[in-house]
Amino acid sequence: MALHIHSHTFQDNTKQFKKKPINIAVAGVFIAYGAIINIASIALLPTHAFAQNTENKAIPTLKPVVVSANPNDGTAISGVSLMGDAPLARTPISANVISAEQMEAVGAKRLADLSKFDASVSDAYNTAGYWDYVTVRGFVLDNKYNFRREGLPISAETFIALENKQSVEILKGTTGIQAGTSAPGGLVNYNVKRPTEADLRTVRLEATSYGSLLAAVDLGGRAGENKEFGYRINAAAEKVDSYAPAATGKRQLLAVATDWRMSKDSILEAEFEYSKRSQPSVPGLSLTGNTLPAPNAKLNINNQAWSQPVVLEGVTGTVKFEQAINSNWRWSAQAGTQTLKSQDRVAFPYGCTDGNNYYANTYCPNGNFDLYDFRSDNENRSTTSAKLEIKGEIDTQFVKINPTLGILVNRVKDRFDMQAYNYSGVGNLNNFVALPADATLTGENTNRDERSTELYVNQSHQWTESFSTWAGLRYTRLSRQSVRTDGSRATDYTQNLSTGFVAASYQINPAHMAYASFGQGVESEVAPGRSRYTNAGEALPALTSKQFEIGVKGELEQWRWTAAWFDITRPMFGDLGSCSNTATCTRQVDGTAQHSGVELTLATPAASATQPWHVDGGVTVINAKRQGSTIDASQNGLRPTNVPDWILRLNAAYKITAVPGLALNGHLSHEGKRAVLPDNSINIPAWTRLDLGASYVTKVGNSKTTWSFGVENVLNKSYFKESPYQFSHVYLFPGAPRTARLSVQIDL
Repeated sequence: MALHIHSHTFQDNTKQFKKKPINIAVAGVFIAYGAIINIASIALLPTHAFAQNTENKAIPTLKPVVVSANPNDGTAISGVSLMGDAPLARTPISANVISAEQMEAVGAKRLADLSKFDASVSDAYNTAGYWDYVTVRGFVLDNKYNFRREGLPISAETFIALENKQSVEILKGTTGIQAGTSAPGGLVNYNVKRPTEADLRTVRLEATSYGSLLAAVDLGGRAGENKEFGYRINAAAEKVDSYAPAATGKRQLLAVATDWRMSKDSILEAEFEYSKRSQPSVPGLSLTGNTLPAPNAKLNINNQAWSQPVVLEGVTGTVKFEQAINSNWRWSAQAGTQTLKSQDRVAFPYGCTDGNNYYANTYCPNGNFDLYDFRSDNENRSTTSAKLEIKGEIDTQFVKINPTLGILVNRVKDRFDMQAYNYSGVGNLNNFVALPADATLTGENTNRDERSTELYVNQSHQWTESFSTWAGLRYTRLSRQSVRTDGSRATDYTQNLSTGFVAASYQINPAHMAYASFGQGVESEVAPGRSRYTNAGEALPALTSKQFEIGVKGELEQWRWTAAWFDITRPMFGDLGSCSNTATCTRQVDGTAQHSGVELTLATPAASATQPWHVDGGVTVINAKRQGSTIDASQNGLRPTNVPDWILRLNAAYKITAVPGLALNGHLSHEGKRAVLPDNSINIPAWTRLDLGASYVTKVGNSKTTWSFGVENVLNKSYFKESPYQFSHVYLFPGAPRTARLSVQIDL
């Protein structure tokens, strides 16, 4: 696929994030301040508080895990250490928690399917047979740095199954308080399903109108004399078929989660999952010259006799021990590992040669394109991390403090073989012809190693019943090395980074809260080690993104709502010079991208017998523009490519009381126009999609059985859903045509 292919072919140009020297003393002072103020707060505790604690001998205990049907109501976000155990409705951040029940209701199989639950999330480069890219608040999340699993770093350069996920948390905005380096926009955290208290025995079968077939089981429960041992087993097998031809594949999943309640004060958890998917990918289309072609979702250019599937395989797991010190304090130690292996192959269209004219970023006006045989086998990526954290509560007569202190160590190792990226011939959108294969390994890849150590201190301060403040700082010691597979173009650098977060919230009344926050994120970049660069292999100043956010959260009768204004400024970099010969190019910081906008959400509780309606929706309006560029000043003031000006998501469900167990549901998505070219001269039109469905819960014997039927894109509209512009080339991805889905879930 284009984004991945060229991350290898031209990886030196795209590899690492930018940086600037940060005084380590600043981080040290802040962390020392956190420790001092916590000790001082303990010292200020009234003596009667200590007497009472000694007299009553408060029992150390771990706080129970809360599972909510409406996860955005009262549950804490496990992937956001800054917030401790505070419920989302009482925290000064914008986030969304998508539950397993929501994912199952719409038949979600991948991260891209979850955009229908959030108006701030959209597609970035999503196609059949490949891993997902998403944008949050108009910024593309980096698959190397913006993803977490159980709160630990992972690579999202793979397929991540959802059958064993209890929830997917989407944190919006800059994420420097959660990640040493990350792109602005947001962070995604996957939480796995954990053992259940009662026995769970569920079987799920599903089929789609294009031939996909899924079988999945979910088993859970507890064992032991006092039910101290818990287990959860998820397994799935799917025959994957697509509306696009020559894109049939298969996938498997096996996941096991266990825990041991060693005492009322300590718990040991361990889990792992094995996942594999094999499916040919479907390349994006492009402009034909300066013309927007008709969208055709059933066109697959990767349809040569020698086309092979993309194979994404991975083993991921975590171990966590948590211990209560007393009723207010607890510590935890956690370790995680991820090992990925990929076979990335595709017949890939890129540009077009027409006589003496070369179209570098589009196809030819007559629909011709140059086709390349791309193969990158045996890609190996591994991530290993460990985290030690302590959190607690200090209650003085002046302020109630909830501090969290921790250290995270992370290691990344990526190893690749040489790759093929060879010209095969000229194809045409209207007349597919057989072209010869060329699997010769002619291209070098880039291996990389990364080590980081992150120290963080976060705490909230409740000064009164209504007023609270929040503060956090993360210091990162980062070391990165990269080298081509032939030993050339080596880069090696070390950098110290610090990012912070501050916020204040005011509880207007028990149902309404206002807040304001400021946060940072940081990216680190090194000039490619190529002779064309005057600063080859040199680290650039760190790119520190900044976000201001003001919001209100509240409840009005049955309605839960939020409103937030955000403003994100992200430094950009570019290449100055002709970049055609030795020492003619300089990689440098070049202006900023500014995304400001408004997010509105509105939701009711889950449908019930007394409240048959459920509505959940949101609107996001984004004013995105490039500014301050000196390399290409013509882009200043223009909208970045592939960023819609506004997005609407609306989900609704209605329980028909006259027919117990029957419910109707619908989903509406609308996205505004997107720029296709950087000069904004061509846009893909706005689009609207309607999905409808129904579910029926009944008893078959003694088993609860849920039948679900849904139709996506009911009106069978033809449209381009996204227009990513990567490596100076236009990509156009059509939306899926009308697709029906039938499933049955049996609770044994």
